[in-house]
Amino acid sequence: MYYCGKYPIIEKKTLAKGVYSYIIDADEPADEAQPGQFAMISAPNYTLRRPISICGIDKERGTLRFVFEVRGKGTEEIASLTEGESLDVLAPLGNGFRIPDGKKIVVVGGGIGVPPLLGISRCSGELCTAILGFRDYSKIILEDEFRENGSETILCTDDGSVGQKGLVTFPLAEVLEKGETAAVMACGPTPMLKAVVKMCELYKVPCQVSLEQRMGCGVGACVTCSCLTVRNGKEFYSRVCKDGPVFNAEEVKFDG
Repeated sequence: MYYCGKYPIIEKKTLAKGVYSYIIDADEPADEAQPGQFAMISAPNYTLRRPISICGIDKERGTLRFVFEVRGKGTEEIASLTEGESLDVLAPLGNGFRIPDGKKIVVVGGGIGVPPLLGISRCSGELCTAILGFRDYSKIILEDEFRENGSETILCTDDGSVGQKGLVTFPLAEVLEKGETAAVMACGPTPMLKAVVKMCELYKVPCQVSLEQRMGCGVGACVTCSCLTVRNGKEFYSRVCKDGPVFNAEEVKFDG
């Protein structure tokens, strides 16, 4: 079930240049939400809503958190809102991550693909290893919060300014080599997802991926966000908003 309404902004923070965090008072959507789901948020003066992943869920407080990057005029308008104003939100939408109970997992995030993984870290705590990739020091977000959840947190930067230099697949291979990982969950740029999936195939570890796609309605009606998938040997188009955004990795045809 999803809800549509205007919910008050109770906290706004700037996490990095062009990256903002909002917490809204939204009791009913928060009660239904799960890590990996998303919302369609209305930008002032624009007709089409913008899809933004849910970063945090606090069912006790009845709040949802969104962390997003300004990528155009729509998200720029959303970023202009302040505490005390309201976000026009349709949420929670889509299918989230399936988190195994009591087992070690790894989350792999790249850039603005990191926020949807924070909820997994909160649920799994010390059982979660977070491998987070960013372009450079100035782009790093949410690292401290993963650590506060008790998750081992490994940073990678393209330029080596912080943490390990290079791709997230290097530390991922080191973790999977131990043979203790029950599942990998990833969100980020498509080239990163493809590399993570190949690594998981090599080590025979189940993998879930959260896809980013341009969306129109967010509820499966317009079919704008279709992607090629395969199931039981048959190829067909799935809707990222309705059937995803989280898919089992083996179902996604990245080169389709």
